[in-house]
Amino acid sequence: MFIDRVEIVVSSGKGGAGCTSFRREKFVTKGGPDGGDGGRGGDVYFIVDNNSHTLAGFKGNKHLKAENGKPGMGSRMFGKSGQSITIPVPPGTQISDAETGEVLLDMVEEGHKVKFLTGGKGGLGNYHFKSSTNQKPTYSQAGQEGLTRTLNLELKLIADVGLVGFPNVGKSTLISTLSNAKPEIANYEFTTLTPKLGEVQVNEYESFVMADIPGIIGGASEGKGLGHDFLRHIERTGVLLFMIDLGNYRTLTEQYETLKSELVNFSEKLSTRKFAIALTRSDLFSDEDLAPMVEDFITGLGLKPNKESRFGFDRALPFYEKDIDDPADDTQTFFIAPISSAMQRNMQPLIFALYNIVTLKRKESDNKE
Repeated sequence: MFIDRVEIVVSSGKGGAGCTSFRREKFVTKGGPDGGDGGRGGDVYFIVDNNSHTLAGFKGNKHLKAENGKPGMGSRMFGKSGQSITIPVPPGTQISDAETGEVLLDMVEEGHKVKFLTGGKGGLGNYHFKSSTNQKPTYSQAGQEGLTRTLNLELKLIADVGLVGFPNVGKSTLISTLSNAKPEIANYEFTTLTPKLGEVQVNEYESFVMADIPGIIGGASEGKGLGHDFLRHIERTGVLLFMIDLGNYRTLTEQYETLKSELVNFSEKLSTRKFAIALTRSDLFSDEDLAPMVEDFITGLGLKPNKESRFGFDRALPFYEKDIDDPADDTQTFFIAPISSAMQRNMQPLIFALYNIVTLKRKESDNKE
């Protein structure tokens, strides 16, 4: 089961109480207070675990609590500290306060571990309170209470390429063709209700991760359809592939502009994300009928179709590739190409072209670090 949002309560341990005790030993003439301190309560940690891919483990386990510290004992013996808890979360998990919505932690890198709540201090035993005027203190401190927070955990997928398109435009078919993912495929809208990840093999040593994300509709940025359930998963995606359906009743330009508009309305960052365009289901038309449709779309965006392809796109149909010598302009598509998953048309060139953008994105990220 894919669960990507959950509310939990976490609590650090309470400190153990200090001890009130007096030394009573045979042949010891000077006794006095000897109560030990209570143990510290356990802490709460979060850690990123690559073996975890969903928040389903939190279902039915909503209150996670560290162990309380043990009380102090006589002979100035300290109480045992409470055992801390470490909560594993999938990479891409955002942790926020359930009441204010404030983002508290952003867990991305494998092995990243953060202490979130500190356990309460143990109380002092009566040994600490003896003085010349109070040689027999009969009191000690209670342990400090632990901390409790109610949190929202939200998983935002981390992928190199995210497929963006209206429902039933061929996203599931494409990712099942290019990668090891096996999403549900059917001839009706919203067959994909949860995101799917797949690894696309470029060659023996290189690969990238592709995400099949639930379809978007107009008004998604306002919560319509799958709304934010769709849009928030592409916030961490490095490259977007707009999938425009050649067989859709909407025009190619209408599909493209609607998708771009929803992304801009949802997040300004998404409006500058590197992207490319794949025109899907080209097998529905003959090349003669398809060529003017594709060329009109390319020229309508103010671009000029290419005659040669460095990635190997089928030259029987118009296509566009950004000049490799041009500076990276994220407001312009990197390529436009008609494809057909069913007929395996332009599949390998598509992999090479996407990997080219992914490599550029990775280099930029490395330079920022």
